[in-house]
Amino acid sequence: MTHDHDLVLRPTARQVEAALNPPPGRNGGDLVVETLAGLGATTVFGLPGQHALGIFDALRRSDLGYVGLRVEGNAGFAADAHGRITGQATPLLLSTGPGALTALAALQEAAAASAPVLAISSQVPSAGIGGGRHGYLHELRDQQASFRDIVKSVHTVRTASQIPSAIADAWESALTVPHGPVWVEIPQDVLLAETALPVVTALDATPRDLVPRPELTAAAAYLLQHAERPAIIAGGGVVRSDASGKLLALAEKLDAPVVTTFGGKGAFPWEHPLSMQSWLEDRHTTDFLEDADVLLVVGSGLGELSSNYHTFAPRGRIVQIEADLGKLESNHPGLGIHADARTALAALLETVDERRDPSAAGRVSALLAKVRERITGQELTLEQEVLAAVREALPDDSPSFWDMTILAYWAWSAFDARRPNTMHSAQGAGGLGYGFPAALGAAAADRTRPVLAVSGDGGAMYAIAELASAKQYALPVTWLIVDDGGYGILREYMTDAFGEATATELSRPDFVALADSFGVPAVRTTAESLRKDLARALAQPGPSVVVLPAVLRMFAPTHLEGEGARGHR
Repeated sequence: MTHDHDLVLRPTARQVEAALNPPPGRNGGDLVVETLAGLGATTVFGLPGQHALGIFDALRRSDLGYVGLRVEGNAGFAADAHGRITGQATPLLLSTGPGALTALAALQEAAAASAPVLAISSQVPSAGIGGGRHGYLHELRDQQASFRDIVKSVHTVRTASQIPSAIADAWESALTVPHGPVWVEIPQDVLLAETALPVVTALDATPRDLVPRPELTAAAAYLLQHAERPAIIAGGGVVRSDASGKLLALAEKLDAPVVTTFGGKGAFPWEHPLSMQSWLEDRHTTDFLEDADVLLVVGSGLGELSSNYHTFAPRGRIVQIEADLGKLESNHPGLGIHADARTALAALLETVDERRDPSAAGRVSALLAKVRERITGQELTLEQEVLAAVREALPDDSPSFWDMTILAYWAWSAFDARRPNTMHSAQGAGGLGYGFPAALGAAAADRTRPVLAVSGDGGAMYAIAELASAKQYALPVTWLIVDDGGYGILREYMTDAFGEATATELSRPDFVALADSFGVPAVRTTAESLRKDLARALAQPGPSVVVLPAVLRMFAPTHLEGEGARGHR
């Protein structure tokens, strides 16, 4: 009897011939790019360096697309965004030492946001590895130690034959929920050495499913369907697992109000009668959630931002669905279900009985009215008009990437993302410089729709070199720079805390003239003409810059109100 697996494993005569007579002139770098192509990669990001030249030389013999950025950290942000948009592991090619270390901040953001970045770095020659001080260029005593606390897994290669397996293992790790960045390092001599190994054709690195335990699903379903005031917090895990449809079905089946975290923007329809939108930095929302007798938390660890700076004190039962075991019950005890959001919500939909609550939509409407009244009383018309202009100008299906800037902080709470997986920010790790290079990565993933990047003038200076990359690759990214003359949010923090600000005021260039020097069209706008100017820029091919000189203010926080409130804005 012939079994199916025998047919799969038995090579053809042509395969045997190809394996025994691989094409000449290949090296370890070819094994890297062949493996990436075999796993399904289409685009790689990076920046060449001396020890990594074997990989970059091999790229010209492959069909992989390459997008090179001017700073390794920016290349990491671009790979992060590409991974978020596609849901696939995105390769990031780095050189040894300084090149690798410059990407650390980007990998921290990828880790915080569960973005599947496959970082592949060179190493000094094999003779220099092991902790001795041999004096090689870029030498570190233990390079991977710098990354081990950030990435999901570290994979070390010492011979050419280990390259395909190490990269495949890393690929699987990056895409096993929770997604995240991984690290592979390969010595220079291994990358450059000629190889007679067969061409890498295809590999199986299918990630493992993370399904909920049935007894936990049954318990969660019982609690939800018998609750008097259930509510749902939807986090980034819902977006990453493409579970927004199942979330909507479950919320409607339970008549349960839903609030999305800042990382979960777009996971639930903004104008739905059960939508509390994203006003998590508002005491009215915090009170509403505290009043829930059963709170379903999906794909969120209830960290600092999602808990109104740890002032959230639930009085009811919590059911938490979380793929990251480290986040499960890390802030609040409850019924913890270690599972992917999509599979867990699907299981709940099949298990829970329908529940009707005619008062739910009314309570949500009353909550949002209280939030609007609080914001209206703070005389923040300019800020709301600017955010509304951005929303009106941006096509519904266009992704946006927001740096750490006051307009982004407004957007976390007040911006209607309209589609899942279209609004992204650096709120995971909170570093500056994310917006523009991340937008370039998203544009490289899909050139058929424009992409928006939003930065302040301080954050923009981290990424200004990437105007050259945007121009070189003709990427359809419009960069909105809100120029307030400094680090605006830090100016507010320091003034609130100390009465005056220090080290927050910045000398900056004429951004319009600077963009023009790169050959990128730019315009200086006003709050009144922003919608028109931004829409025009988004409609034109290739990159563009829109500069808005404006000093924006944040709405007042609520977590400092009352006795026992903790945290800081």
